Amino acid sequence: MEQLYNNIMLPDEWPPHYKEKTLDKPLRIPYLEKKPDYIDISVGRQLFVDDFLIYKTDLIRDFGKPEALSQPVLWPQTSVELNDGYCTCACPFNGGVFYDAQNQKYKMWYHSGWFDGSSYAESDDGLSWKRLSQIKSGHSDRVLKHIPGYMRDGDAVWLDEYTSCAEERYKMLVFYRCFEEDYKYYHLKPKHAHDDPSSVPPREITVLYKSPDGINWKEVCTTSHSGDNTTFFYNPFRKKWVYSMRTFSELDSRVRVRSYYETDDFYKGSQWTKDDLSFWARTDINDKPDPELGYYTQLYNLDAVAYESVMLGIYSVLMGPPNFVCEKTGLPKINDLKIAFSRDGFHFDRSTYNDFLSSSRKEGSWDYGYLHPANGICTVSEDKLYFYYSAFSGQSPHFGSHKYSGGAAGVATLRRDGFAGMRASGTGQTLTTEVLKYQGEFLFINVDSLSGELRVEILDPEGEVISGYSKEECNPVKVDQTKYRVTWMNKKSLNGLKQDKIRIRFIMNHSTLYAFWITDSEEGKSHGYLAAGSTELKSGNKDD
Repeated sequence: MEQLYNNIMLPDEWPPHYKEKTLDKPLRIPYLEKKPDYIDISVGRQLFVDDFLIYKTDLIRDFGKPEALSQPVLWPQTSVELNDGYCTCACPFNGGVFYDAQNQKYKMWYHSGWFDGSSYAESDDGLSWKRLSQIKSGHSDRVLKHIPGYMRDGDAVWLDEYTSCAEERYKMLVFYRCFEEDYKYYHLKPKHAHDDPSSVPPREITVLYKSPDGINWKEVCTTSHSGDNTTFFYNPFRKKWVYSMRTFSELDSRVRVRSYYETDDFYKGSQWTKDDLSFWARTDINDKPDPELGYYTQLYNLDAVAYESVMLGIYSVLMGPPNFVCEKTGLPKINDLKIAFSRDGFHFDRSTYNDFLSSSRKEGSWDYGYLHPANGICTVSEDKLYFYYSAFSGQSPHFGSHKYSGGAAGVATLRRDGFAGMRASGTGQTLTTEVLKYQGEFLFINVDSLSGELRVEILDPEGEVISGYSKEECNPVKVDQTKYRVTWMNKKSLNGLKQDKIRIRFIMNHSTLYAFWITDSEEGKSHGYLAAGSTELKSGNKDD
């Protein structure tokens, strides 16, 4: 058995190989059904995205929704991106957006021209972007050369902060369809087999690349067979690379699901068999059809990143219509993005099914449909999280409209840790944690208590208040801050506690609590993972 950082114990067979039994029942989350005897909170801010940390409470959980900018931060402008007026595109698909702390730059890898180029852009602030040709005089925006006959579909990029090989600091996966002829534009290529059953499908390959700088790439190998929307991510809690595989349900071959494959080595572990893949995720009965479209929902993709003490997942849920309908209407498919969280890296809890980011469904708008998160999902900038994503308008200068045209990159912001907040709408409401094992002596919280106050009690594992740490002795918290240190009248920290296992009780009046953590850092360093990077750091992506 493997013991995780939070004291969850994994079974001997891992990852699990589940047999599909239904198409609509929510999938089990074993660590919520049977919690460990204590929860180790040594790593990262502790989030209230599920009930894992909670012993009892009368607070209400509110899920946050990011605020999207009204206009894209990158859109088709160059000749490659404008695609001679056919299918314009300048957006990560899934590509990637990371903040590289080593040179203090935001970096984006994006799809330029539909089924055409893989290109690169940089930003100082995450909002204003410069293409590679603007950064390096005489250089094109492309980072991969065009291969005659190869039409790229999805790709994925990752900034590997933990490799010992400088040449592999950036990793990329690209899915290609390989034709005997070189079709310059998407609409000229032969139909897909699923669009025209009589067609002869092209050879399909997934190629892995490495790069020291994200600009100069070298091919490493071709993987075993994978679907056209396969992506990957890194789980630093277990030091595993995970391939998120596009597969179809064994119960209904028309239904998209995701399969899971993990490996210690991204390149050497890229040769798998069908038996190596684990059924992983799908939509369920709570993923309601769009009332106007009416189609059965499907899981288009599942991407993830380590955020503080959890794996943050984004479910890309396909609402419809099918490709052949979009072909006739000229409008993009509708993908909406929903959040999920995992504490073991495999089972993702979906305590909310509300849209995190939604297609606008408004004809003529830049974000009409077909949303995709950028690989890396979000970056941290002081008190905010930045979420980068793709959206398609369907507008085409040549066709008027096309389902794969008008791709642009957007960004949305959310309060740091603001995925879920535990809210007290009245006075004297409480939340008591499960038994916690901690390291350090300073208790920090992310809270909005400006309209009321919050106090904290430290309890022993049996639930008795420890002398000196009662609510009466706690200095009341009346702030709206994403990092605030809690103190008591005669106890400025937890230094001196005789036990390393405690419970914490939060007593709240008209307040919302987003996160808490105990650390050895007076500055409030959480020792958690900061997703796709943070402007606070000088290296890496960990809050140390």
